Parts: sequence; C-alpha cells; structure tokens
Amino acid sequence: MNRRTRLLAAVVCGAAVASVYAGQPVLAPMGRDLDVPPDSLGWFVAAGQLGYLAGLVLLVPLGDMLDRRRLIAAHLALVSAGTAVTAAATAAWAAFAGLAVAGVFAVVVQTTVAYTAAVSPAAERGRDLGIVTSGVVIGILGGRVVAGALADAWGWRSVYLALAVLAAVLAPLALTLPAADARPDAPGYGRILRSFGGLFVRPLFLGRGLVAFFLFASFGTLWSGMALPLAGPPWHLDEAQIGLFGLAGLAGALGAARSGRWGDAGHARRVTGIALVLLLASWVAIGQLTWSLPLLVLGVILLDFAVQAVHVSNQHALTAAYPGRTGSAIGGYMVFYSLGSAAGAAATTALFDAAGWIGPTVLGATFALCALAVRTIGEPAPAPALGASRRIRADSGCARATMPGKSPPTE
Repeated sequence: MNRRTRLLAAVVCGAAVASVYAGQPVLAPMGRDLDVPPDSLGWFVAAGQLGYLAGLVLLVPLGDMLDRRRLIAAHLALVSAGTAVTAAATAAWAAFAGLAVAGVFAVVVQTTVAYTAAVSPAAERGRDLGIVTSGVVIGILGGRVVAGALADAWGWRSVYLALAVLAAVLAPLALTLPAADARPDAPGYGRILRSFGGLFVRPLFLGRGLVAFFLFASFGTLWSGMALPLAGPPWHLDEAQIGLFGLAGLAGALGAARSGRWGDAGHARRVTGIALVLLLASWVAIGQLTWSLPLLVLGVILLDFAVQAVHVSNQHALTAAYPGRTGSAIGGYMVFYSLGSAAGAAATTALFDAAGWIGPTVLGATFALCALAVRTIGEPAPAPALGASRRIRADSGCARATMPGKSPPTE
C-alpha cells in the first residue's frame, strides 16, 4: 500500500465509525429534543452497535467473494443515508432507525481493514493495519471533539448532517483504490456464512474474541457514560468542553499506533498482556472524575492506549492465522467488539442513574479484569494459516473435487 492508499483507507474508517460514536458527547441534548428519558440515553449508541452487529455477520463476509472496493463505496453511500435520516428525525424511533441503518453499513470499516490486510505484504501487514486503524481511533475519539463543537454551535443535528455529507463524498473516491486481491475461485455466499460460523469454535479466534468483548465493553462504559457526570455538578461542562476529552483519548490511542510494528516483530502476546494491565489501572484514575479532571485525563489516555494496542494486536494475529479469509476473520472478531460496546453503552447510563459515577467505574474495571483473566488463563497457540476457498470448503463440510489423475492438494 502506498501512502495515498493508506490515507484514504484511514479516512474511510474514521468517517464510518464516527457515525456510530459521534452521538456520545451529545446524548443529553438528543434525549431532550426527542423525549428520551435519561436512563435510556445509552440506546442511541447501542442502536448503532446492534446494527453494526448485524452488518458484521451479513455484510463483512461478502468481502471474501466480491470486489471490496465496490463494497466500500456502496456501504459508504448507505452510511450517508442513515446519518441523514438521523439528522432529520423528529421522533426517537426515527433517530434509532437511522442510527441502526448507519451502524449496519458502518461495517465498511472491517471491509476496509480486510482490504488492507489483503493487499499488504506479510512483513508490513502490522504496520499498515496500525496506520489504517488509527483512522478508526480518530473517528471515534477525534469525532467527539468535532461533534461537541458542532453541537455547541448549531445543535446536535449538525453532527449527523456533516457525517452524511462526508460519507457521500468518500463513496466515489473509494472506487479509486488500487485493485485488491483477485479471488476467481471464491466460494458462494452460503458456504462463506457456514465457514464464518465455524470460526467461533476455533481456540485462537475465540480467545481473541473474548478479550475483544471485555475490552470494548470497558471502552464503551467510559465513553458512553462520561458525558453525564461531566455535564452535572461540580463541573457543569457543555458539549464542546466534553468533546475535548476526545483529544486525551486520541493522544493515548495514537501512541499505540506502533503496536502493529510490534506485532510484525513477534511481540503481539506480550503487548496484549501489558496493555490489559494498563487498562485495569486506568480505571483507578477514571474513578476520580468527581473531584479531579487531571486524573480523568490520565485515565483516558491509558485506557485508549491499551484498547488500541490490544485491538491492533488481535487483528494482526487473526489476519496472519486466516490469510485467505481476512473478511470473515475480521468480521467475526468484530462481532465480539460490537456486543461488548453495546453492553457497555446500554449498562453505563442505567448504572449512573442508579448509583452515580461509582457504578460505571466498577463496571468498567470489572470488564477490564475479565479481559485480563481471559488473557492470563492461557491463550492458545496460533492456529495454522488457512487457505481461502480450499479451507472454507473444508470448514463447511464440503469435499473439494480433484482432477482425474491428480492427487488432492495437501494442507
């Protein structure tokens, strides 16, 4: 991948993922405008995450059989449509529907990551994944800063209108990406889905996936709930000021961009273990939000550094283990991500309403401890690399026909 390709792929990822997370700093004004009670505000984020889950299962595996460039362009166009519906919503159900549609097609992020893994040389795959997924970080965290400023100036609807315009502009640009890997013998959609389900019983995949579930549940707990205590006493911050905390998270996450290179050097397991310890430690500082903003900033930096380091290491390990099935492997892994993020987002606002900031703090730390426990109990040895269509046919129970007079290929 050349520099232009990496930059465009990173921007696509950032724009798409922002459509799922941009509402976090503006949950309160959205709820007031659309008559959503405080204990249900987390569903603005969870709706997008649940749509994202559906897209991971149904859409991302298409990248293992179709031209990923066209998929990226089409999905961006539909993200634009979903965010436009949200911007125009006059009732809560319409906003939830628009967010769900945007979430379904925001899985263009995973199609783009799979594209990156497919076109990158093996020795540089970690580096390229680290750079492209930094676009995801910018979209999640930097998007909060922009969203807070836009909402403060023109209201929360301007956030989704801006996202709709950005996705619409990027859609045709995606068609200019270099040609991806050719797959003339790609299996059918049904076989790909059956093989996709088979991934969930593989030890390496399941171990990395469970870590991702708890990792992003902890992440979602912070970023979906933090705006609520910051908007109340003793801080009384407005949306723009709350959005600025995204800069702290951005600094932490971008600091972990090099984790892809650490993976290329064979240190992915060590990076994961150290980062999960930092994730748990971050909640000690985050828990001091009610009296210390500097400690909160420190905790945010540590948390987002840890999340990005583990996330890149996980994707590096899985794309190396399943090189012919990067779309299915990334999509399946992100199912855990989506479920974890939705669980954290939905639970944190209810806990804050019932117990104050101590509730989300204990919850986020518990999720971090569970992720560390999964990693500590013992991660299985990496699975052998799988070929594309040949292994997919084996996983789905379909024997591959051989040519007369020739021996079947060996694994």
